[in-house]
Amino acid sequence: MGQYKNILVYAMVNLGDVLLTTSATALLRKAYPNAKITMMVRPVVREAIENNPLIDDVILFDYKAKQNSIGKMWHMVQRLKKRNFDLAISYDRKLRPALLCWLAGIPTRVGPDKVFDDVPSRVPWFYTDTIPIRHDLVKTLQAETYQEIIRGFTGIEGHEVPVMARLTDESRMKAEGLLMKLSKAEKRIALCVKGTFELKTWPKAYFAEAVKQLAKEYDASFFIVGAPGDREYADEVIKEMAPVKVQNFCGDTTLVDLASLVSMVDLFVTVDTGATHIAATTGVPMVVMYGCTNPDRWHPYNKNARVLTSGESCCPCHVAADGCPSAPNPACLWNVKPEMVLKECRSLLS
Repeated sequence: MGQYKNILVYAMVNLGDVLLTTSATALLRKAYPNAKITMMVRPVVREAIENNPLIDDVILFDYKAKQNSIGKMWHMVQRLKKRNFDLAISYDRKLRPALLCWLAGIPTRVGPDKVFDDVPSRVPWFYTDTIPIRHDLVKTLQAETYQEIIRGFTGIEGHEVPVMARLTDESRMKAEGLLMKLSKAEKRIALCVKGTFELKTWPKAYFAEAVKQLAKEYDASFFIVGAPGDREYADEVIKEMAPVKVQNFCGDTTLVDLASLVSMVDLFVTVDTGATHIAATTGVPMVVMYGCTNPDRWHPYNKNARVLTSGESCCPCHVAADGCPSAPNPACLWNVKPEMVLKECRSLLS
């Protein structure tokens, strides 16, 4: 195992995936405790990586497959050259960042032979070391797939957990300020009601039924978290939850604020999305409803998490909701019943 001092890792993927790669970076940190580790990510996930205890520096690359000009690519190549990295590790097997590292002349470039699917790819041509991933991707936690890249290259053993950016005093104060808007109650229950696409989004009527029943059984206050673009949808769900009072905090938090906020609640009820993996790093008791995605692969790293899936034979899938054979009520979502969710909520709340 070489002694690398200046390491670049990159993941040009979505929030949840980037957060899961931090478990692999934790292994890398153990292998090279004195190295400087820089992470290249898309701007949308920067808050999860900046001020992260595992990461020394961040490079932002606005990866848009059809919009990156040659000039912009070449500018990034020059930036990377000036940094004199001696090792680059890919977590995503995307072409452009692999090409950037090759053009920048980083001497050792490591990546997996597969990480999301088994589709043949020419991207490993740009690696000096290609790490074979021998396990079944669908049946293995994605964080373990990322860690296998590091284990395969360094020879280090063990398993690590994802790590969120440090929770600041400012984020805690912001969270406390939001919680003051809730009615005083014995329990605080956070909800995330919208996934990144339709086949991740549990039905509005089911969320309403579950919240109404929880309100009957517990002295609890409720609020919804999410991105700014989720606010309108959250308002629609809140209407169905009436007369239970539910606050809409969508768009009111940064990613670090969100982590602070969910760390202060008694229960988080959520669909499978990036917020799920942020919340998991806090250890909050949580119930997660899966639609077309597979919890064997995307289970949050949290011993207090309970995951629910109907285990449809057609899952996992990547079709649009209107292309689902059981549309307009996809079986993977509608067969995860409110009573299933309530059972796990009761167990965690008691």
